[in-house]
Parts: sequence; C-alpha cells; structure tokens
Amino acid sequence: MIEILSPTEVARGRVTGALVGEILQTVRARSVPGTNLLEIDAWTKAMIAGAGAESCYVDYEPSFGRGPFGHHICTSVNDAVLHGLPHDYTLADGDVLTLDLAVLKSGVAADAAITFVVGSSGQPVGRALIEATERALEAGIAAAGPGARIGDLSHAIGSVLAGAGYPVNTQFGGHGIGSTMHQDPHVSNTGRPGRGFTLRPGLLLALEPWVMADTDELVTDADGWTLRSATGCLTAHTEHTIAITEDGAEILTLPGGAR
Repeated sequence: MIEILSPTEVARGRVTGALVGEILQTVRARSVPGTNLLEIDAWTKAMIAGAGAESCYVDYEPSFGRGPFGHHICTSVNDAVLHGLPHDYTLADGDVLTLDLAVLKSGVAADAAITFVVGSSGQPVGRALIEATERALEAGIAAAGPGARIGDLSHAIGSVLAGAGYPVNTQFGGHGIGSTMHQDPHVSNTGRPGRGFTLRPGLLLALEPWVMADTDELVTDADGWTLRSATGCLTAHTEHTIAITEDGAEILTLPGGAR
C-alpha cells in the first residue's frame, strides 16, 4: 500500500517526527560507557508514554523476526546493524551504537535512526562508516521531490556508499510510512535513476542508508531479530522520515521540528 497523506496528516507527521528526533537525541546524550541497553529501552518507553504516543515496535511481528519485538527501540552495537534487540549489555567506551526508533502519534508514524561512537574513543573506522551513511542520506533527500522517481533516490544513496568503498546490501532499505510504520514503496540503497514510483506531495518516506565495513552479508542472532555483519566488522545506519512537498522534501525527524 502506498499512502498519500493530506496536509492535515502531514502536519501530524511533523509532530510525530519531532518527537522521534527529540527522543533519539535525549537517549544519545544519556548513552555513555556503563549504560545498559535495557536502560535505554526503559527511558524510551517512558518518553513515548509521556508524549501520549505509541511504540511501533512492541507488537511488531514481521516475517523476518521471531515473534513480537517486545521492546521500544532498536539498539545495535558494533557489528549489529539492524533490528538490534535490547538485552543485558553494558556499553563500553568506543562502542558504535545505532538507535532506531519508530513512533505513532495522532495516527501518523515517523521513523529515524542515528549511529554514534559511545564515549571518547577515536574509533576512526566507525566514524568513517557513520559519515558515509550521513552523506548518503543527505544525497537521497536532495534527490527527492515531486516528479522524482524512487530509483533517483536509490541511485543517489548508493553512489555515495559505493563511492566510499562500502558494499551495499539490498535486503533491507527505506520504505513508505504513514498510518503504519512499513509501507510501499521500498527504497533500495542502490538503484538506477528514472525507475520506480513517481513521488507526489503528501508521500512520506523513511530513507535509511546502512553499511557494513567489509561485507554485504548479514547473519541473524540467536534472538531471532538482531542482524549482524557476517564478518564481525563494524556497521552504521542513519535514517530520517521525509515528506514530499510541492517544493522538494521536508525532513520530519529532526529534534525541534521539521525543516
């Protein structure tokens, strides 16, 4: 299903997106060496409830997971890159942590992810991965607007990732979003320009470049959810929800509001 939202619904999406951005930045600031992943999940649960919103994850039960996710945020550490199930793990200085959060408020969902290095460690490999995904996301957003095609966004994202020397996995990518978290169209992290669905004002997309340092192969943890690099290499994942407007694309999941 591809949803085209009304201006009123897009306005609700701005509120949801700002909430997602604020929660992620609050959790980032609190996530220091010695923080447990289960603490992060508890903080997120409290902030979502305090805002009168709902988690998109707790009851989420897709074909690629094992049963309901059961937590409020994805916490992926080092070689984990997607769907990291919060568990009893204490963060160490230099850990590369990805936080991925989707929330529903007033009938509209928003989804975003950030990756950062915990503590003061230099971690040059991790920082290079993070910067590549951030630049790829910027390129994907810049390519978005009314009349653009999904392939234009995919090509822009993939060109940055491949140009940085990273393999690109196409099993998971960006997606439409609206009254539910995951919708069509799928937005691959590599592709050919001029192909795919034509973007229209009112369409919301979650764009999410992610990479692994030296492989495009994923393995699944025993928990049935957490996806890791097959070689144990470091990973990174960056995501924003955007709204297609008459003039281009508006980022909804920035802390403090859209721009």
